[in-house]
Amino acid sequence: MSGAIDTAYVLGGGGRWGAVEVGMLRALDEAGIRPDIILGTSIGAFNGSVIADDPGPGGVRRLAGFWNELTGAGLFQSSALSTIMNVATLQPAVHRSAGLQLALEHIHGVSKRIEDLRVPFQCVAASIERAAEHWFTEGPLIPALLASSAVPVLFPPVEIEGEHFYDGGLVNSVPLTRAVDLGASVIYVLQVGRLEAPLRPPQRLHEAALISFEIARRHRYATAMETLPRDVAVHVLPSGNPVEFDDRRQLRWRDTGDTPDLVDGAYTASGAYLRENGLS
Repeated sequence: MSGAIDTAYVLGGGGRWGAVEVGMLRALDEAGIRPDIILGTSIGAFNGSVIADDPGPGGVRRLAGFWNELTGAGLFQSSALSTIMNVATLQPAVHRSAGLQLALEHIHGVSKRIEDLRVPFQCVAASIERAAEHWFTEGPLIPALLASSAVPVLFPPVEIEGEHFYDGGLVNSVPLTRAVDLGASVIYVLQVGRLEAPLRPPQRLHEAALISFEIARRHRYATAMETLPRDVAVHVLPSGNPVEFDDRRQLRWRDTGDTPDLVDGAYTASGAYLRENGLS
């Protein structure tokens, strides 16, 4: 891409916890901070794409309104019958992508391209065939967002030009490395709360699997933080919603009833962080 990059927004994945990023984006907007590029994974890619399309307070209101519409229904819902049929017929996913696609088309339309967005935008997905991360930097927006959000087991892989993709969180859950590689000097990390909750040794058998998954999810980000160039400033915005690896709320991944609380909590915590650090 052409042009110097000063400020980057990095939006991590996290399903329904992505509501906290709405509060963070509102705090950033009110502080007068504007990105030169937006990078996203999974639900972070969706949130980031809306702001890239409509930067400023209008985009934040548009995104907040969309999340409010989801409260208790919508994006993460599917019928019990369709779920049973998918399992009974040995489909590769519990849910189909149609509902997610309709939600994306509701806010973006059906034909928008990445290069149509007002702020440069990229999102990441995991290529099955190449076992590698793939960055979508141009081309149709909706398929790229679907690919970045295709959580294994929950959703089927997304095929684009003969290649199949799963959720970007498998390869770069919080894509700080991408912002550094692109030369950003100031990076705002919008994460859903998992990074704020420390891990501990497992106490029960099932916790071993959960902790192993969290190590894999966080490793790349942790390594990037430890090896940051000296001339790069990173601000990790607080979510107001630390998510423990064994947080039972994660079992209710389709329940968006607490969306207003998640948004407000992140807005308050991130606004305070920006003020305390002289960024607003």
